[in-house]
Amino acid sequence: MKGYRNNGAIGALLDEYEKSLNELINTIKNISSSQLIKIIDNKTKDKDCTSIQAILTHIVQSGYTYVVEVRKWLGEDIEYKDKALLSSTDEYINALKKMFKFNEQLFQDYPNLILCEYDSNKKINTRWGQKYDVEQLFEHAIVHTLRHRRQIEKAKLIINSNKQL
Repeated sequence: MKGYRNNGAIGALLDEYEKSLNELINTIKNISSSQLIKIIDNKTKDKDCTSIQAILTHIVQSGYTYVVEVRKWLGEDIEYKDKALLSSTDEYINALKKMFKFNEQLFQDYPNLILCEYDSNKKINTRWGQKYDVEQLFEHAIVHTLRHRRQIEKAKLIINSNKQL
């Protein structure tokens, strides 16, 4: 029987985020180092989507960015995490788990964090130009992971067929 966090909406967001990351981990765990770095789309202008390695690097860094955005909004002086290219899926799995712990820590540090903000002027202005409240930002994090998991699943099919996107 699956256990659930018992802290309401925060628990639901963390449970679903963790679930999306576990699905991603299951998708990548058998990818070889050569498959990891293989260019799957040489036509894209988005450098975060050229290879599975690039996609995973983007997911890890984005996972940290969401927390940094919230912490900055709360008044903390905190720096964004740089992207780090890793050479194996085991390293990415560890990085994803470490990044999720960073997300959990936010809610341990701020257990009464208000998730929903209706006043547009009080929302988080992200560095990519969107405005979110905390709940919307974490919902974005979940779907972001799911979308890239799907992209990696498609990339695996392409790699196995020796084609490109």
